Amino acid sequence: MKKYLSFFRVRFLMGLQYRVAALAGIATQFAWGFLEIMALKAFYETDASVYPMTFQATVSYVWLQQAFLAFFASWMVDTELFDMILNGNIAYELCRPVRIYSLMASRNLANRVSRAVLRCLPILVVAFFLPQPYRMGAPQGIVHFLFFLVAMVLGLFVSVAFFMFVYVLAFYTISPQGLRIVFVSLVEYLSGGVIPLPFFPEKVLRVVELLPFAAMQNVPLRIYGGDMEGAEMLRALGLQLFWLVALVAIGSALCRKAERRVALQGG
Repeated sequence: MKKYLSFFRVRFLMGLQYRVAALAGIATQFAWGFLEIMALKAFYETDASVYPMTFQATVSYVWLQQAFLAFFASWMVDTELFDMILNGNIAYELCRPVRIYSLMASRNLANRVSRAVLRCLPILVVAFFLPQPYRMGAPQGIVHFLFFLVAMVLGLFVSVAFFMFVYVLAFYTISPQGLRIVFVSLVEYLSGGVIPLPFFPEKVLRVVELLPFAAMQNVPLRIYGGDMEGAEMLRALGLQLFWLVALVAIGSALCRKAERRVALQGG
C-alpha cells in the first residue's frame, strides 16, 4: 500500500504545479456556471411548479458541479495512460514490482484530486457570497451534509473505477479514440453533467438511476440540495458502494488478463 500512496503523492504534487491553468479553469467555470444558472432561471420563471427540483437546489447543484468538476468530468481523462498503452511504453510499468491496475488507479485519483483542490475553494467561497438568486445555498442540515461528504468520496471513487475500466479496455483495442468518444458522451449525459437527472422523464430516470453513471456526481450534489431524503439517500449510497465494488472487480480482472496476453511492439 505504501508504494501506491507514494505514487499518489508524487502525482498529486505534480498536479498542484499547474496553478495558472487552475486560474484559467476557475474563470471558465464561473462563466459557465453563470450561463447555466441564467438559462435555468428563465425556465423556472415560466412555471417553477413543473420542475422536480427547487431553483435553490438547482443553483447549489450547478455551483457544486463547477467546484468539483475535476472529480467527475468525463473529458478529464489521463491521455498519457492511453498513449502508454498505445505506443507500448506500458512495458516499463509492467516491469515494476507493482500491480498495474493499482498504479494506474492511484495516478488517476491523484490527477483528479489535485485539480479539484486548486479550484474548489475559490469557487465555493465566491458562490456563497453572490447575490440572490445566484447564491449557493447551505446544506439542508447536518445529516444531509454528512451524507453529502460520504457520497462525494464514493462518487469520486466510482468515477475513478469506471475510467479505470475504460483504460483497461484500451488494452483490447487498436485505438482508444472510439472508447473515449462513446464513454465520455455516456458519462457526461447520464451522470447529470448536462442536466440534473431528476429532469429526465420518469420512466427513463428509473432506469438511469440504477446505472453506474448515476453513482457519480448525481448522488452527492442532489443530497446537498435536499433533493434526496432518508431512505432514498441510503439507497443511493448503497448503489454507489455496489458499483464501486463491481467496477473495481471487473476492471482488475480484465487488467490481469491483459497483462498475461498483452503484445508490445509486435512482441
